[in-house]
Amino acid sequence: MTPSAIWTTVDYDATGYQTGDLCLPHSVHRSAYGVLTIPIAVLSGGPGPTVLLTGGTHGDEYEGPVAIRKLLASLTPAEVRGRIIALPMLNAPAFRAGLRTSPEDGGNLNRAFPGDPLGGPTAAIAHYLSSVLLPMADYFHDIHAGGSSLQYLPFVSTRRSGVADVDDTALASARAFGAERIVIWDYSPDPRLSTSEANRQQVVSLGGEFGGGGSVSRSGIALVEDGLRRLLAHWGLIDAALPARAPATEYRIMGRDHYVYASRAGIFEPAVDLGDGVDTGHLCGAIWSTEDLADAPHPHYFARPGTVFCLRHPGLVVRGDCIAHLATEVTQ
Repeated sequence: MTPSAIWTTVDYDATGYQTGDLCLPHSVHRSAYGVLTIPIAVLSGGPGPTVLLTGGTHGDEYEGPVAIRKLLASLTPAEVRGRIIALPMLNAPAFRAGLRTSPEDGGNLNRAFPGDPLGGPTAAIAHYLSSVLLPMADYFHDIHAGGSSLQYLPFVSTRRSGVADVDDTALASARAFGAERIVIWDYSPDPRLSTSEANRQQVVSLGGEFGGGGSVSRSGIALVEDGLRRLLAHWGLIDAALPARAPATEYRIMGRDHYVYASRAGIFEPAVDLGDGVDTGHLCGAIWSTEDLADAPHPHYFARPGTVFCLRHPGLVVRGDCIAHLATEVTQ
């Protein structure tokens, strides 16, 4: 297998706290022998589990990057049993541009795993995480938000791997995180997700959505920062006396019928709010023409019952845009 061309300025095996860069060779007109730099931190107190934390996998999602940096600033190596490897801005080219996808090659990093060492920057970053970082990790949390195009009800999530021990440990970890809601993804729309790659390697992984609209949610940051401390305690890396949280409500996403897509271009007027419960056939919203004032608004309906977890943020849509999706509460 072709090794990654990415090199790093940190020593993964050293004890203490280090910050540095992943360096991806990138030869372009303005810089023949340049590199793309991706900030990385390693906090190690000695023997123990390794936790890999990533934010900014999409460059317009900000709660994870801020919460990871606040967590790192609050810990010392003496407090940690094991190692934390953190990349708060994993997709650094996209993050610096404030875009979901990379301005270098148009790639969507969370649709690029396991990656390709000989591909463009996005594929090369995915390959480094898949071939170097995940094999070092016992636990992995890739922190997301809705970005510029979506608003989300905050939740922590797990993605089913089909391996009972991995799935059970991941769900117990999600419960330890302390969020009000847990989403269990039984349906994966794409096998190229970071957590799908973690599942293939049987690394216990979590995801989640903690904001949206391309903004920075104070409550989302607080939820992630607190949740990460709870996870580190649950995984045995730190001692932390944290107040108990009420058990989360658990939801599942089981298929494509949880999603509603725009059938035409226009202005999307939602008929529901985040957190609303709906039945099959409930009105999701209507799309108004931007061309013909005589054209009646075109209604869109939910295909199944559930709770509204996601709504499109910008008003303008084109055919094929996701305008909403549901999750279904788990009932015992």
